[in-house]
Amino acid sequence: MTRIRPLSLQELPDETQAALKFSENLMGYVPNSVMTMAHWPELLSAFRGLVSVIYGDSAIDNGLKRLIGAVVSAAAGCQYCMAHTTLGARDTGVEEDKIAAVWDYQTSELFTAAERAALDLAFSAGQVPNAATDEHFAALDPHFDERQKTEIIAVISMFGFLNRWNDSLATALEDKPFESASALFTPDQWQPGQHRKTS
Repeated sequence: MTRIRPLSLQELPDETQAALKFSENLMGYVPNSVMTMAHWPELLSAFRGLVSVIYGDSAIDNGLKRLIGAVVSAAAGCQYCMAHTTLGARDTGVEEDKIAAVWDYQTSELFTAAERAALDLAFSAGQVPNAATDEHFAALDPHFDERQKTEIIAVISMFGFLNRWNDSLATALEDKPFESASALFTPDQWQPGQHRKTS
């Protein structure tokens, strides 16, 4: 059970409506994490601003950003965010076979050297303690400029917040990402753990 109760639609303060609409437009549903953040409308508004920049006009592909989010979340152990990001990757046009292979990105032929370098950094940076090294950044150099590297780090850092938010609160996973992840991955790749499907 979620440790801070998400607000219901009827309880939402007026100032949260823009964030609610933004989430619905971006994801196709309103995540329970947003409904919990709504207890502090200023936080929700600030976080919406961050997400809109990171997933807005981009120097790197937004599908890759979702896969970065999936891998950093896997390193942190956040099943909720793994389900959200893999569904988001599909919704931004990443092929399902590539999403299913994301846990094997280092060896899968579906991933380019550039993608492997970005995902290696994501996996290392998602660990506690952080395992990112100079070598990870050197591996990015042939593929990404400074702006693109900044975007990669921004995605990793955003999920640092989301992973801790959702795992600490045991945020209940919504039906749509639950069903997507359950159909896409084997039980050894994805298990909802404390994040239970909502009824």
